Amino acid sequence: MTSATSRSIDGVIFDLGGVLAANGRHADFARRFPPEHAEQVIRIFVGDYGDDGDHPWHRLERGEITLDENRRLNKIALDAAGIALPPPPPPGPDGKPTPMMVFTPNEPVVQLARDLRAAGLRLGVLTNNVREFRDGWRTMLPFDEMFDDVIDSHEVGMRKPNPAIYQLALSRLGTAAGRTAFLDDAPTNVVAADAVGMVGVQVDVDPAEAVARVRRLAGLA
Repeated sequence: MTSATSRSIDGVIFDLGGVLAANGRHADFARRFPPEHAEQVIRIFVGDYGDDGDHPWHRLERGEITLDENRRLNKIALDAAGIALPPPPPPGPDGKPTPMMVFTPNEPVVQLARDLRAAGLRLGVLTNNVREFRDGWRTMLPFDEMFDDVIDSHEVGMRKPNPAIYQLALSRLGTAAGRTAFLDDAPTNVVAADAVGMVGVQVDVDPAEAVARVRRLAGLA
């Protein structure tokens, strides 16, 4: 049961990896490597994620380079650090290469989205993502049915935490910053959302606390 008068938000914008998807967190990038290299591998792969700079991953998420070019630059950086690149996973039964990451739904957050949709809130997705990953994650959920708008960073040439991409998401969703919750697993992206006046909500590996907070904001009993 919900009442519009009990709501403090009119819209909710979700990140993809680590939020709507149970995987896709930065730690997942390093799972193929020995644990002692994990922190350094993450730094090589994504750089300072709170900086929207010239790091290859940032450029990839803005659609400025291809995934193959990003992998070439990663290999150079790994070699310089003395870290061996593990072999790729074996091909599937059909002989096709096995994807490095298959996104899986984060069921408590997906159910939250369904409940918010049923209650009449405006819903959006704002993901820092890669052109070559699009076909994979787009099949995870019926995004066009569940959400009013989807912004993929490489399509708009911007990425979080650039304030402009949050403003674009708000404009396209048609909600005011102070009446819109934003869910992300990366703390720097949540801080950036707060800075533009949105209600930032950090999603941990266990999303229960974030889900409960958004339900309260939305006036859902």
